[in-house]
Amino acid sequence: MVKRSKGIKIATIGGGSSYTPELIEGYIKRKDELPIKEIWLVDIEEGKEKLEIVGNLAKRMVEEAGLDWEVHLTLNRKEALKDADFVTTQFRVGLLDARIKDERIPLSYGILGQETNGAGGIFKAFRTIPVILEIVDEMKELCPEAWLVNFTNPAGMVTEAAMKYGNYEKVVGLCNVPIGHNMMESKILGKKPEELRFIYAGINHHHWHRIYDKNGKELTTEVIDKLFSNNSNIMENIKFIPFIEEQIRDLEMLPCAYHQYYYLTDDMVKKELEEFAKNSTRAEVVKKLEDELFEIYKDPNLKHKPEQLSKRGGAYYSDAACELISSIYNDKRTDMVVSTKNNGALTDLPYDCVVEVSSIITASGPQPLNFGKFKPAQRGLLQLMKAMEEITIEAAVTGDYGKALQAFILNPLIPSGTIAKKLLNEMLIAHKKYLPQFKEVIEKIEKYS
Repeated sequence: MVKRSKGIKIATIGGGSSYTPELIEGYIKRKDELPIKEIWLVDIEEGKEKLEIVGNLAKRMVEEAGLDWEVHLTLNRKEALKDADFVTTQFRVGLLDARIKDERIPLSYGILGQETNGAGGIFKAFRTIPVILEIVDEMKELCPEAWLVNFTNPAGMVTEAAMKYGNYEKVVGLCNVPIGHNMMESKILGKKPEELRFIYAGINHHHWHRIYDKNGKELTTEVIDKLFSNNSNIMENIKFIPFIEEQIRDLEMLPCAYHQYYYLTDDMVKKELEEFAKNSTRAEVVKKLEDELFEIYKDPNLKHKPEQLSKRGGAYYSDAACELISSIYNDKRTDMVVSTKNNGALTDLPYDCVVEVSSIITASGPQPLNFGKFKPAQRGLLQLMKAMEEITIEAAVTGDYGKALQAFILNPLIPSGTIAKKLLNEMLIAHKKYLPQFKEVIEKIEKYS
């Protein structure tokens, strides 16, 4: 990319997020790699109070680090995007109240409710994709050379929508899950992450991986042995239930933590229904955590990222974003797991779809490493989930009810038939404020229900 002598401008959409202090910390850690001049944190009117709280903490952090960076807070997205070099996205359409609905409404039917999986994940995509397409249109006008670094969930679908329907190639999706696996599994092996090589392939929240040492010796089976003797957990936001040992050994790869929803569906439903009955779904817990975090952020003496942020569930997202930005800017060729265009890396998926895969990050963006083919057990589920993602994205863009229903019926976590249609209708009505593309469909449902 063209390096500007006047310094880098970075805009963050959803700047009032509780994750922003980690983002600022990541930039400060890389102050010698990134000649930052301006950081713009932008949010919407509903997020104004949080933007001011977290934005003032960001300013204190920069000042404490002895840096002369300008930190701007604004509700004007176009002002933030103007001439930006990098744009990061971490917004949540409908805020946490929408996530609570995504989790509680499906659970009221005895179906898994989760932020990025099942019906909840589909509806988060429905709400988010029209907004990311608006942002991309504004970027084409105001900062056409900027890289878009997306960690708004569902990260894979949002990234694919920006690339395929927004016709914006300079976009990369990020997730913290691979980092969590790397850290935990390195610890299990008694090594540092940099002493190992992790190879990931799949789609966001639905990937598998292998582990090698620096001499090329595969350590995947050794980790599987240790996992089943230890039952370790890496995810703050998923209640860990041990996988079935015989199945994982047959995969000959390590699953993603989110595979619990697909490999252990009945166990996960039971556990989530218990939380549902106690009004303690993950979304409700996160809302309380957020309130506590922002009370901490208000402290004028706080000048660093508080330790409590690690409990939020998305730790390392922001630091990964900073490393990605630095790797593109400096052509560092860092080995990272990102959501990017397949380009033939995964033979079993369409060439032009977005996959989550180990990649080398260069000045021209991610270069995905060729993985090849999966075994049938992984391939079948992966192809089904990718087809579901493609239809979900199309429904989000067009507001087509038939496509939305098709996505529900394809999704393994949603029973097909009458329940799928009834649940879809209820969720459309519940989220209608944030689904303008479905306006006519929702009016029709309300009229005849």
